Amino acid sequence: MKTLKGSMTALVTPFRNGVVDEAAYQLLVERQIKAGTSAVIPAGSTGESATLTHDEHFRVIKLAVEAAAGRVPVIAGAGSNVTARAVEIARFAEKAGADGVLALCGYYNKPTQAGLIAHFTAMHEATNLPIVLYNVPARTVVSLSVETIAILSKLPRIVGVKDATGDLARVALQRVASGPDFIQLSGEDMTAVGFNAMGGAGCISVTANVIPGLCADLQAASLSGDHPKAVSLQDQLAPLNEVLFLETNPAPVKYAMSLMGLCSDELRLPLVTPTDATKARVKAVLRDLWLVD
Repeated sequence: MKTLKGSMTALVTPFRNGVVDEAAYQLLVERQIKAGTSAVIPAGSTGESATLTHDEHFRVIKLAVEAAAGRVPVIAGAGSNVTARAVEIARFAEKAGADGVLALCGYYNKPTQAGLIAHFTAMHEATNLPIVLYNVPARTVVSLSVETIAILSKLPRIVGVKDATGDLARVALQRVASGPDFIQLSGEDMTAVGFNAMGGAGCISVTANVIPGLCADLQAASLSGDHPKAVSLQDQLAPLNEVLFLETNPAPVKYAMSLMGLCSDELRLPLVTPTDATKARVKAVLRDLWLVD
């Protein structure tokens, strides 16, 4: 898992007529790999995992593993507010051939830090896969503290964190608390360059669903120390990063991808299609980037 760096994509889950569009999904994985994406993440928040049935969740992981065929790591989303369910997903991911799991804090339950430690420790003991913690308090209400992550980082298979807090100071604090070998990945596209400058190793990106090549180039420039190029690419991507989060992810992302002919914009309730105003702004940015006519 030392190679887990650069631009990684939190994949959308395409639907058609209410079911997972398996053919479209595997084409999306292929597109990501050809564009230089360094890892793919199926069945995460962007993949609408909270609306997938158990069988669909397993199937999406399996589809990603099959399509990637060992060319890039597959880090399977294993988020649940039930620890036993998260363990079940992690164990399936290991059997399916995934290279690691992305483990979410238990949403809605509002666990304490002690509860979070117990949750992730149970996942750690249930599988031999590397685990990347996922800290996204905007969705889970609770946040992993720097101190809690430091405790968990001492477990041999908890190798890193996806930090979607937007708080760049945490990167430095986490390096001090967990050591430089603990992998820190941004979960927020707009601050990805700053995150790397603070000591991060890459970004698990939403925007890379739309324009993976440019996201990969940005990460390569940033991680190689070419800051002027990274900032220039960041400026190109900033308008897209903004419009893709005008409404709840992945609604704008799927709409953008539908305009590009990559998949349907179909979502599962309670998510709905973006407003006309958001659609207009998304389309305008795609035109500026020459992604649609």
